[in-house]
Order: sequence, then C-alpha cells, then structure tokens
Amino acid sequence: MPSSLIRRGVWAIGAAAIVIALVVAALPLIASTRIVRDRIAWELSAWSGFRVAIEGSPRIEVWPKFRAILTDVTLSKWTDADAPPVVEAERVEVDLSAMAALQGDVVFSTARLVRPTIRVQRTAGGLFLPTAPTGGRIARSIDAARGLVNADPAKPDLDKLPDDTFGTVEFRDGRMVASVKGKDVEILSSLSGQATWAAMNSNATLSATGIWRGESVTVDAASPRPLVLFAGGMAPLTLSFKAAPATFSFDGTANMSEKAYFDGQVKFAAPSLRRVLEWSQAGIAPSAAIGSFSISSKVTASAGRVKFENTALALDNNPGMGALDLSLGETQPVISGTLAFDTLDLRSFLSAFTSLGPASSGEPGQVDTSFADRVNLDLRLSAARATAGSIQLADVAATAQVKDGLSVFDISDASAFGGNIQTSLRFDRKPEGTQVEIRLLASDVDGGAFGTAAGMTRLVPVGTGTVSVILKGPGRTWDSIFENADGSVSATFGPGALSKFNLPAFLKHTEQGGFFALDDVSDGTLPIDGAEVKATISRGVARLDKAEANSPKYKIWLSGIASYAGRGLALSGGVIQPDQPATQKNGQQGPNQSSFFVGGTWSTPFISPISRGVSGE
Repeated sequence: MPSSLIRRGVWAIGAAAIVIALVVAALPLIASTRIVRDRIAWELSAWSGFRVAIEGSPRIEVWPKFRAILTDVTLSKWTDADAPPVVEAERVEVDLSAMAALQGDVVFSTARLVRPTIRVQRTAGGLFLPTAPTGGRIARSIDAARGLVNADPAKPDLDKLPDDTFGTVEFRDGRMVASVKGKDVEILSSLSGQATWAAMNSNATLSATGIWRGESVTVDAASPRPLVLFAGGMAPLTLSFKAAPATFSFDGTANMSEKAYFDGQVKFAAPSLRRVLEWSQAGIAPSAAIGSFSISSKVTASAGRVKFENTALALDNNPGMGALDLSLGETQPVISGTLAFDTLDLRSFLSAFTSLGPASSGEPGQVDTSFADRVNLDLRLSAARATAGSIQLADVAATAQVKDGLSVFDISDASAFGGNIQTSLRFDRKPEGTQVEIRLLASDVDGGAFGTAAGMTRLVPVGTGTVSVILKGPGRTWDSIFENADGSVSATFGPGALSKFNLPAFLKHTEQGGFFALDDVSDGTLPIDGAEVKATISRGVARLDKAEANSPKYKIWLSGIASYAGRGLALSGGVIQPDQPATQKNGQQGPNQSSFFVGGTWSTPFISPISRGVSGE
C-alpha cells in the first residue's frame, strides 16, 4: 500500500476523533444555551400532562451518560393553580439524547425522581390514587384507546393503538401523602421502584417497594396491554403484593372501568389473620388468637359481587374446599357459601370468621361482637372431624350466621362422646348490652367422657345418658356470661356407675363423724341403676331441684346451690337404704338414712355428717 494512502487514512481518523472530541466537549455548552430550563419543562409537561416547574438551573453531565439534572421540580394540575403540586421532587435526573440535543431538541427515555412526594386522593373504592392528568401524550393516548374500546369492547383493534414513546420512570426514597383535614398525612414512606413502558402500544411493568403502616411492602404489576386497561377495556393483568403480615397475588384479566370486572386466579396467605386485621386497620379486633390463613380460588368479580369457585383454604393448617359469594351492598358486605373440611378447629373458625370465640383456653377475655355490625355472613359448614378445645367431634354439620348485630353459630348435628351433639351459640347486640344464649343437647352420650370434657370428674354417672343445657343473659366477658346467666340444666342416665366414689368408706366416715374431704373416699366406684339431675340457673348460681342416683341397695340425693363465680358449694344430701327396716331412735320411727352437708369448692369439696342411720356393710 502506498505510504501517501496510509498517511491520508491516519489524518482522516485523527480528524474524526478531533471532531468527536469537540462535539462531546461542546455538549454542555450547547445544552446550557439551547436546552434551557423552560424547554425541558415544556417537554416534561407535554409528556406528563401536568404543569412542570423547575426552580433550579439544569446541570448537564456528559459522562458516563448524557443527562440533565434538575432540582426542585413540581408537577401540578393545569386547572387549579392554588392546589398543592401532585408531585414534588428534590431532584430529577433525565437521560437525554445527545444527537437530539445538538439539533436543539429534548428527547429522553428515562426520568429518575429522587426523594419525590406524591399526593394522592382516596377514591370511592377506598384506594389511594394520584390525580389523573387532563392532557399530555399519556392522556391523549388513553382517549384514543378508549375510542377503540368503545367501538368494539369485546375485541378492539389493537393495531390502531397509539405508539407514542413513554420510557422508564424511576423513583427513589419517596413518599406518598394524602390530605386529611387540611394536613398532609403520610401513607407510604421509603418508596422506591420503577415503571417501564417503552411505547403506549407495548407491555408495561411496575415494581415498587415501600413502608406501609410500619411494614415493608413490595408491589409488582404487569400487563401486555396497559393502554387498553387504562381505557376501560379488558386486558390481561398480573399483580402481586408481599409483606410480612400477608401476601396476595392475582393472575387473570381485568377491566378497570366504572363497571370493573376481574376474572382469574387469586391467592392470599397470612401467618396470623389477627395481625392482618390489626395491620390493615379494618376496624375488626377479634378477641381470640387467630392463626394462619390461606386461600386459593378462581375469582369472578363484577358490579359489587365477587364469586369464589373451586376455593381451597386452610385455617390453622386445617384444609377445606368449597365456594363463596361476596356481595358488596350499600350497608354491609354479605358473605355466603359452603365449606367442607377434613379436620376443623372450631375455636379457630369462630375467631376468624365470626369473632365469637373465646380469647384462648383458660383465658376469659372480652367477647367482641363488633363483627356483626360490619358484615353479614351465612356459611354452611361440614367436617369429617372437628375439635372444640379438648372435645373431639365427627361428622359435623354446622352454620355460621351474622346479620344486623346478631351472631349465631349452630352445630345441627355431630357425633361425640359416643352419642349425638347439637349446640347453638348466639350473641345479640342490643342498646342495653350484648345478650347471650347458649344451648346444648347431648343425646345418648357416655356420661364419663362428657363429664371429663366438662371438667367434672367426681360423682359423674358413667353410662349412657342425655344432657340438656340452656343459658341466657347479658355478658361482656366470657366469665360474666356464666356469672349472670339464667337457665336450666337437666340430665338423665341409665344403668352405669358413679365414678370416684367409695360408698362404704363414705358411710363409715359419716358414722365416725367430723369433717372429711371427698377425696378421702374417691378410691371406688358405685354401680347404679340410673341417675337424674335437674337444676335451675339464676345469675350464675345453680339451684339443684333434683339430683338422685339409685343403686341396687341405696338411693343418694343432693339439694342446694353451687356458685359459678366463687366456685362455692352449699349442698345437703343423704344416703337412703329403702329396703331395710326403719331404725328406732328415741322410741320413734325414722327413715334409714345418713344425712350430710357438702361445702367447700368445686375442686375441694368437704363433707360434714348431720345424722347417721345407714350402715355401709
């Protein structure tokens, strides 16, 4: 190759390098003279649809990328000059096109908002959203897409969607505020993320993190046709929400117009439903400890109604299946449906869905019935196996109903203690206070097993019998319900035995006189032909109208009162041997009976003999 040709090539490359260097060196000068602050503000306004004001002078950087750095930037509504800005940012970084800048134009693809404050308003649906722009490329594109959707809602012509560019908006260390009584109240803090939307007719994604009510949250959303979605048409949508108290996801299609419609798969999970209710400030504060809850369902939602089909849920690791229907009425929402469980913890269910459950085992706690003022509920339940504390049930059929201040949980049929159980729990909120009604009918049950579950292990008939309990009265706590209740208790048992009762030892102690504890004669069992108990409850005190047990040789009876509040006993009783001749005492005929007094408490009763007339031999 001739040396002159080589020299010309070297000079050409050198000249090009010099030109490039001069252009790069001139960019800040060109930008500072031609891409002035007002030009950038105008372009941002045309892009966003808001009135953009830039207080500080733009600073241009060339390396590592050509960008403009703006300070004290505000985006406000054009129609209300006195309203506070919709967005305020301490700093905005805009990536610019170098070639466009050399031609005097502003073209950018990415904007970064540093420490922005976004003002939102609460919508009729309860969501907090920023004010929509009244103009700009975004609004015009949405209007054009709305025309296509209105022309053919089922299948709009996607090829005619506007193809204006949008780009990427990043935000760092921002916050979201809403005006409450004239003051800005922070809704979200530490807000960071980005929205990516290359062109109006392309897909868009949003990813954001922040702190809401003291918890870190992450939100991700994506749609292949976001413009159709914003225009009120139907489009695919995926949405996920993650936080320590709960996670939520939706994958399906959506319509976000006034006649909103959703169709897809929904998943929700919470390690503690109680924590979710407290964190969300739903106004429902159940008194019982509520465990984990999760649900996965096919959802169809439209016009104030949500249908959950093929629903799989788990409450405290108790899985169930069924269908639910949610209607959003003008007063309270209405939840109805049918759920079937393999196993079910009734205490957890009551706590989670009706707020009727007690605080926890052994803790009285407040009874919270405010749930009945916020929702109407009508659920049909079934469970192959269920637990109510230590009580085991099988083949359970139940209903849970909440309406207009009345909360009811009924078990219409269940197998337990070798027999059948029916029970009802009702809370009726009235101006004078909450009225409570408890009903229980246990038919053909094993008395020993029933007594053990009820906490009674002394003098309990071991045999088949029927127990009926009816209690009514006011109550704010679980203890006060039983302390103030009125009602009745009745029980009848067939052949069996009295557990933990040594009758010969008992009679021997009465013959000897003096006080003795019932525990001293609990090392035996007395066979009986039957037993019957009838008691009247008045303000938490049981008065025994009849309490008799008949054995082949003896009849044992009790009468008196037993207090729930103090657990005290004040009973009199006797042991009669009716088939023996009457004894003589002071020359007069008298029954062959040993009489005694029972005092102390339920857990530590003691016996005081009154008269001695029956031999234990």
